Amino acid sequence: MTGENLLGVPPTLLNPDGVGEALAANPEVSPGGAELESLARQHPTSSLVWALLSDRAFEAGEILPSYAYARVGYHRGLDALRKGGWRGQGPVPWSHEPNRGVLRSLYALRRAAEAIGEADEVVRLTEFLNGADRTAAAAIEAAHTPATSTPATSTPAASERL
Repeated sequence: MTGENLLGVPPTLLNPDGVGEALAANPEVSPGGAELESLARQHPTSSLVWALLSDRAFEAGEILPSYAYARVGYHRGLDALRKGGWRGQGPVPWSHEPNRGVLRSLYALRRAAEAIGEADEVVRLTEFLNGADRTAAAAIEAAHTPATSTPATSTPAASERL
């Protein structure tokens, strides 16, 4: 595929929500610390902060909380996409950093749905994620490749979480 938009639907490019900027300005923010909860209180509509909370829970083996956080991020992402002009289809490019929270939430929800055996949702979310940007899942996985096989030590640095 050439990357060309064959559907004729323009890409949705979200506005920054403040979380990416807050993380970049504070690289010491720990994904395991209270800072994420504070960011969620400050930016409750951010799908990125909910995806990060989901990642943290998943890496700690807390699958149901991970699913719940990802579900919130998914719905916040849908709200943002609709507000950004998305009409249920078309590209949501990973290359546009403000889109990454939505895509990360989709990925996190798919991952948690798979972990609880919700096969139909996994299929639907895979189609949604690939329809938004076929490169997103690989980019997310590349950014979260654990240095060791222990999930607790695989938490990416703040700059990698974007």
